[in-house]
Amino acid sequence: MERYKLIKEVGDGTFGSVWRAINKQSGEVVAIKKMKKKYYSWEECVNLREVKSLRKMNHPNIVKLREVIRENDILYFVFEYMECNLYQLTKDREKLFSEAEVRNWCFQVFQGLAYMHQRGYFHRDLKPENLLVSKSIIKIADFGLAREVNSRPPYTEYVSTRWYRAPEVLLQSYLYSSKVDMWAMGAIMAELFTLRPLFPGTSEADEIYKICSVIGSPTTDTWADGLNLASAINYQFPQFAGVHLPTLIPSASEDAINLIKSLCSWDPCIRPSAADALQHPFFQSCFYVPPSLRPRAAITRTPASAGTKGGLEQQCARSLPGALSNSKLTNSFPSPKLHASLSTGVQRKLDMVNQDSRKPDKSLKSSTKPRYQPPGRKSPTFMSKGRVARGVSETADKFASMTIASRRQSLGQQPKPPTMKAGVQWTGESGGMFLRPTQQFPHGRNYPRKVVG
Repeated sequence: MERYKLIKEVGDGTFGSVWRAINKQSGEVVAIKKMKKKYYSWEECVNLREVKSLRKMNHPNIVKLREVIRENDILYFVFEYMECNLYQLTKDREKLFSEAEVRNWCFQVFQGLAYMHQRGYFHRDLKPENLLVSKSIIKIADFGLAREVNSRPPYTEYVSTRWYRAPEVLLQSYLYSSKVDMWAMGAIMAELFTLRPLFPGTSEADEIYKICSVIGSPTTDTWADGLNLASAINYQFPQFAGVHLPTLIPSASEDAINLIKSLCSWDPCIRPSAADALQHPFFQSCFYVPPSLRPRAAITRTPASAGTKGGLEQQCARSLPGALSNSKLTNSFPSPKLHASLSTGVQRKLDMVNQDSRKPDKSLKSSTKPRYQPPGRKSPTFMSKGRVARGVSETADKFASMTIASRRQSLGQQPKPPTMKAGVQWTGESGGMFLRPTQQFPHGRNYPRKVVG
């Protein structure tokens, strides 16, 4: 810890306190979580759920764990620093957040949750205090209660802050799943619109009472399993018809109300997953492409609906066995359409120059063995399997004025498809043109940029 200088305590929780600190060597500001419990072995430290879960996750909407330090039996977690949490933004705010702000934050949180759930973990303690914000970026933090999806029940009875605790947990179910995170997000989303908690219960019984008064009491049709859980602990639901949610959240749009309703459903099976929530119409205007899927050379603009769905499908595919390697292979090369357009463009220019060098005084039309045939009036405007677009002759005239170092060598020779001088090769696969490197350009020879692409 001698490398860090503690500046100010910024938070205190059940398991530890959080300090803002600075790295003396790099000057980087970090957040250091000092655990209250003593740890007498390193094995005990690395087996903590928070350490095990964060070591396996790397996502822009999940807080990054820089390092773990054990010193004098005290355990320190060094995290990236975020300016504040969502609770601090809402507690003293008088003006409501705009729907665009709520949409942006919720979309990012669902991105992080989708990644986390696909990696096999669910958080179990989502609340505004555990959502860290810096400017327009929000990240999920505090994985002290995180649990693996495939871990064996029974699970811990007490999890999450009461106001965001799912009904199945309140009824002491031991078989809850990642859908508890979705219930919490429904309550948090409603709170962002109103700046007030949706279910502010003072106890477990009062919490269920508040839930019933808002969304209505469960029935055998809406949640038969919940009635069985209640009877097992001799609990009887208070009878409420529920309220019209837009009256409680007047600033929310119809799509936002619809999403909150689905997230705060009694039956966990009815709640959407994080991946499904990202496809909800409320997020239609959002657009996100994971950094690993962004092209290196240029970023192409994609329609919002297609981009969100496509990015999500690619992201979901990475969680399946063997999908990661396939996605890497696919992303290492340009798309077939891009490949074809680049290759045909270079090939076309080279061939036109070679044709023009063989018969400099005649047009392409009068060549004895024309490489390209002029199109008819109704021919397509793009080249496909030997057809050339309109304006080839005009383009050829432009290239006739260009100087190529290897032009003299190609005079009088009839070029054949297999090899070309500019370091490209004709493959002739499925009637299309593809360029593959055959050799390095020798030093001392000048190739105009337009020729080599």
